[in-house]
Order: sequence, then C-alpha cells, then structure tokens
Amino acid sequence: MSGLEQRTVALAASVRKGERSARDLAVKALADIESRDGSYHCVTRLLMQRALEAAERVDRLVLQGRDPGPLAGVPFGIKDLFDVRGEVTTAGSKVLANDPPATQDAVVVAHMIAAGAIPIALTNMDEFAYGFATINAHYGNTRNPHAPERLAGGSSGGSAAGVAARMFSVGLGSDTNGSIRVPASLCGVWGLRATQGRLSVEGSYPFVPSLDTVGPFADSAGGLKACFEALCARPLAEVDVSSLRISRLGGWFGENMSAPMQTAIDTLSMALGATDVVEIPEVARARAAAFVISASEGAGQHLGRLRTQAADYDPAVRDRLLAGALLPSTLIFQAHRLRHWFRDRMHEAFAKTDILLAPALVGEAPRFDQPEIEIGGKMVSARANLGLYTQPLTLAGFPVLTVPMKVPGLPLGAQLIARPGREDQLFALAEKLETDGLAEARLI
Repeated sequence: MSGLEQRTVALAASVRKGERSARDLAVKALADIESRDGSYHCVTRLLMQRALEAAERVDRLVLQGRDPGPLAGVPFGIKDLFDVRGEVTTAGSKVLANDPPATQDAVVVAHMIAAGAIPIALTNMDEFAYGFATINAHYGNTRNPHAPERLAGGSSGGSAAGVAARMFSVGLGSDTNGSIRVPASLCGVWGLRATQGRLSVEGSYPFVPSLDTVGPFADSAGGLKACFEALCARPLAEVDVSSLRISRLGGWFGENMSAPMQTAIDTLSMALGATDVVEIPEVARARAAAFVISASEGAGQHLGRLRTQAADYDPAVRDRLLAGALLPSTLIFQAHRLRHWFRDRMHEAFAKTDILLAPALVGEAPRFDQPEIEIGGKMVSARANLGLYTQPLTLAGFPVLTVPMKVPGLPLGAQLIARPGREDQLFALAEKLETDGLAEARLI
C-alpha cells in the first residue's frame, strides 16, 4: 500500500476484514519506535504490554466474526498528560515522576481503545503543557521529522511528530492556546481542537481548566474524523459541502505572514472562493487576556508543589508559574470579562458565513538556534509567538481544524474555524480539500 491507501481508515478496514493482524501491526510499530525515535524524541515510554493486550483482543474479535471497532488495529500515541492505567502520568515533568500509577484510563484513551485502536506509546510534551515548542528539560526536545534542526511545535509535539514520522497513525493531544494546532501545522499533519467541553478532559492533567480542550492528530482527514467520532462515541451528520459559506479572517490574521504562508493562504482562499474578509475586533486584547488567564490558572494548579519541589521544575516553566501567581485579581477579572465579550464578537463573525479560514502560524518551523522571528517589524521570541494566530481564538472556545496545506518546502498549516458544535462542517470541508489535492499530511 502507498499514499492514502495505507492510512488510518484503510488500515482499520484491512484489520476488520482479517487481511492484517493487529498484533503484527503493534509489534512493528513498537520496533519502529525503538529503532528510530532516537532521532526525534517523540516518545517518552513504550506501552508494550498494553499494546499487545489490546491488539490480541482485536484479533480475537475478528476471528469470532465480531466487529472490533472503526479504528481496529490502528496504533495511537498518547500525550503524557492523559492517564493510562498502570502508568504514572508525568505531564512532561519529573515533579510527578514518583506519583502513583493511574488506576484507570482517561476517558478519551478509553474511547480510543473501545474503538479498536492500539495504545502504543506515551508522547513528549512541554512540561505541564506550558509552551509551544516541546522543548523539555527532563525528557529532551522533540525534533521536527521534516527537518530535525527545527521545532516540532508544542505542547503536543510528541504526538504530532510521531504521526508525521509514521510511528503511529493517530495521536491524542491537548490544546489550551494552540498546543494541537501549532505542532499540527509545523509537522504537516491533520489536527483538531474540538469545541470546548465537547470531549471529556476527565483523566487529563489540567493546565488551564477554563480553557483546556483535547483532540486528535491524524495522517488523513478521514482518519481525523474517525478518531473524533470514536472520542464522541457517535457518528457525525453528513454535510453538503457545496452549501458551506467560507470567508477569510483579516486584520490581525492577515498580517505578519511569511511569504510562503501568504502564498499558501492566498491560494487556498482562492480555491475555496473565500473572497469575503471578516475582521474580529480587539484580537490583540483577546490574546493578552488568554495569556493572563493561562498564567493565573496555571499557577493555581502548582502553588502547593512549588512550595516543596520548586527545584524539580524546569526553571523556565517555574518562573512563568511564579509570575502568574503574582497577577492581581483585578487584571484576572478583566481578562475573563473580555473573554465573554470576545466570544460574542466571534458569534457575530459567523452571521454571514459558516467557516472562517486563517493561517495557523506566521510561517514554517523555526530552527532550534533561531530564537527570534520578525513580527510587526520587530524581532521577538519565536517560541512565545508561535501562538500568534491560535491563542486569540482559544478565548472563544470554538472548534478549529488544522489543515496541512499542499505546499513546497516545509509544512504549513491553515486553521478552519466553525461555530461551536459544528465539527461536522469542518470535516466535510477537510475531506473535500484532501480529495481535491489541496491538502495532505506530510509523512516521512
């Protein structure tokens, strides 16, 4: 098999038909990670026993003539902030390394396994999900499979890079300010930040409880949809994609793009007939509010441990958490007021459109030795500004699907945004983009 034929949906179909063994796929995936992950640092722990148990269950069901699920035999990676029964959930930090193992799987992990998917590995992340780069002082830095001298993005970088490197077909991540969308774009894979509250966060280590969301990465649009349906435990409604009204986000989302990103977004907009431009007011303030809420709530999760284990934290993460603890309550209150106001403006933006199109990042993945990028004519921190286009949208809680655009050179991603609960529209458009050859995951 080659191309799309070997990806998630086709792979699961071949296992369900008995043409391929789930156990053989699991063994191959485990061996592949062992032999190749040293170059990328996508994985922090292999789940050998759990993977083989799950795979053997799938194969038994097939032999019995029973349906093992829509993701039968599909290997998946799990960001190490989700509970996996029998494993310590470290959230990318040695601070939690001596905690007791989880007694049950996170809800989303359980749903994936129930759908027949095979848990293969725990994946690397920024410590406590506080970052956009998957630069981790404890477990190493995840490298971009397309250019190992460049960032994979974060904080779910291990899951995104693992899909891009074909170590597993799909991955689970979390997205608070862009932690799915940023690495999906930089690594050239499909990613979804679901409507806030639609997928359960039970069994995931919290970063910013009022903003945290979870979602999948995948090697194809159909694979991403299959994962989302498994996580929801229900199928999505069919959507007539020809009826969708698509507009382009302007203003903040039309500035500061690199030349390749500008060309890619212009090309995609033209292909979609997205000639109408929508501007959302006060985007810069929305991003600032997301920073404040993230800093204050993030700090609140860690004050107890900081009093006793401060030296165990990555100093860069520790300092951001301590700074968040010092924010005045009036500023936090104002940030939440702006959040509600901005959500109303987002709803107004959909008055005459169904889907909004925006770049996911300013441009391609920065190099590890490239600490700054140009924004607004000034050189600023690359890592801090990877969320320039993702972080403001966080505040409203709308669903966003990241599209790996078909471009030359390094991967570039676009964001498709829909009204809350309308992931069905996002998937309808995503599958059309893939079918029309305008988008495709970049796998190595």
